[in-house]
Amino acid sequence: MTFARFTVAYWCILVAVLLPIVCASIAKYGMMRTPRRDGGYDNHNPRAWLARQTDWRARANAAQANTFEALPFFFAAVIIAHLLQASQTPLDILALLYVVLRIAYIMMYVADLAKARSVIWTLGLLVNIGILFLGYR
Repeated sequence: MTFARFTVAYWCILVAVLLPIVCASIAKYGMMRTPRRDGGYDNHNPRAWLARQTDWRARANAAQANTFEALPFFFAAVIIAHLLQASQTPLDILALLYVVLRIAYIMMYVADLAKARSVIWTLGLLVNIGILFLGYR
């Protein structure tokens, strides 16, 4: 019997999946104990509650949406690179870099540093393209 090895790049997929949850947690931070009637988090209608948020809470929610949007390309790039038998070390490094860039992106989004956020988003896209083409021969 052989066992498949879970690579660093695959672990990065798991971390990337958890990032939108981190964004949602940031958006809801400190509002779980506030009564709903006083503007606290509304678990009965969470999307409407999030849509009414402003400032950093709204930006954290927007970062959540963008992070979800970025996941499919990252998943596909890592899986395709593995299927094409890309060299594992560069793949792992680029996958880790992507996760670090996404964390920085979330931080810049919440902090309202729009230009830095856009630069980091672009770098993340380029890293993803790099991952996709690692196995190209």
